[in-house]
Amino acid sequence: MLIIGIAGGTGCGKTTVVEQIMNELPEGEVGIISQDSYYKDTSDMTYEERTKINFDHPKSIDFKLLRQHLTTLKAGNSIEQPVYSFVDHNRTRETITTHPKHVMIVEGILILSKPKIRDMFDIKIFVHADSDERLIRRVKRDIAERGRDINEVLTRYQTTLKPMHQQFIEPMKEYADLIIPNNKYNTVAVDIVRTIINEKLT
Repeated sequence: MLIIGIAGGTGCGKTTVVEQIMNELPEGEVGIISQDSYYKDTSDMTYEERTKINFDHPKSIDFKLLRQHLTTLKAGNSIEQPVYSFVDHNRTRETITTHPKHVMIVEGILILSKPKIRDMFDIKIFVHADSDERLIRRVKRDIAERGRDINEVLTRYQTTLKPMHQQFIEPMKEYADLIIPNNKYNTVAVDIVRTIINEKLT
């Protein structure tokens, strides 16, 4: 099994890069693990308390469970990947049965911040995008998909997103094997990733 870690700031275009890589590989050979699924369970808190959590800090992620699940997949066994609700700021009671594949892609803003997780990746990719572009994408997504209002999005960006990006995400570039600028469609970078994957799988 080949495990690829794809990191980068919020709104940088990680999902687009993941889709581009998947389109270059045979159907059924690639599985996805999202860091967002591994936000810690906060059922013991009220909704108001949950809205105040700094979800852009590594402490908000259940890295222990993520590492356990990656180890299980690498051993050839399936896992029950948690399902997270951004509307409720909490895990749901549902899970997604995830089977091991030849290639497992792990994507998320903080996945390179923990050495024990980082060391499990055969390829580490950092997707870079201009900060203004990332903010625009974040505003559009949070309003359209997560039920936020513009003031809430901008306040969270100023108080947590930006400082957490500077402290925990941007410095992780140094651990990346490949940095993909994603302001525009980057066919060269995706072709390089495809070549690396094919070489490691053969």
